[in-house]
Amino acid sequence: MTCMATMNHFGIALRGWRERMSPQDSGLETDGDRRIPGLRREELARLAGLSVDYVVRLEQGRARHPSTQVVTALARALRLDRSERDHLFRCARLAPPATGNVSRQMPARVHRLVSRLQDDPAAVYAADWTLIGWNAMWSAAVGDPRTYGWDECNLVAGMFRSSGGRAREPIAAWPVLCWAGDDVEEEDLVADLRVTAAAYPHDGRLVSFVDHMRRNNPRFARLWSNGTARTHVGDRKTIEHPLVGNVALDLDVLIPVGTDLRIVTYTAEAETTDAEKMNALRAVCHPPGRSPSRPTSEISSFG
Repeated sequence: MTCMATMNHFGIALRGWRERMSPQDSGLETDGDRRIPGLRREELARLAGLSVDYVVRLEQGRARHPSTQVVTALARALRLDRSERDHLFRCARLAPPATGNVSRQMPARVHRLVSRLQDDPAAVYAADWTLIGWNAMWSAAVGDPRTYGWDECNLVAGMFRSSGGRAREPIAAWPVLCWAGDDVEEEDLVADLRVTAAAYPHDGRLVSFVDHMRRNNPRFARLWSNGTARTHVGDRKTIEHPLVGNVALDLDVLIPVGTDLRIVTYTAEAETTDAEKMNALRAVCHPPGRSPSRPTSEISSFG
């Protein structure tokens, strides 16, 4: 059995895509006498500007480290879509090309998912931590985001005030405290933002945002300069809630497949005082006699 550690993922993908592509789709003339419907190795080699021997070695796994230029040429010759192209780059242990801007749009399937999370606070952030949507329980637990006062509706801007000093006012409608401390939360957010900045180096808005933060906030500049890069996955918070008092919640960050959006949720441990307090907030959002699907399942935004 082939070991997963040595499996030739690049060669498997390359051969599969070569055999599925017809010569007609690639613009090649054919002689009509073909054993397979797809491209021959020599045809792919000609389209990509490579030697036939090199294509053979790539498919067989004898050439394991193609360059960015080679992978780009193969992806173009095979007319791969973006997800397939990125997969081919990862199979070659290369970072996929960084293009375009950070998406601040919520696909319908993500909208439906967050709508169904109506029993727990949930919000959707773009990859640069711009808040783009939230449900009713989010407003009930953390306050209406329209009252936060974040520059550009951005969580990072909310964490790091432009004065360069520690914010005295809460970043949400009421205080939300990180159990590990503000320093840890700030480092996690900056490390996550750095991952996004590397993935979207040509996004002018993101470049300007980072530059502004570096010039105007010493804390942000110090964390940015340390080079830490990782995706933020979660936290534990205490919300100082004006109605139910302090409530301890787990914060989880989910990234839907095929997007780089961040769905942030708050949940309480079952059968605890915190869970009872969340039930009290649900009663506010879902009073008796009201349909559970409207309006409480709707997603709010700044639009």
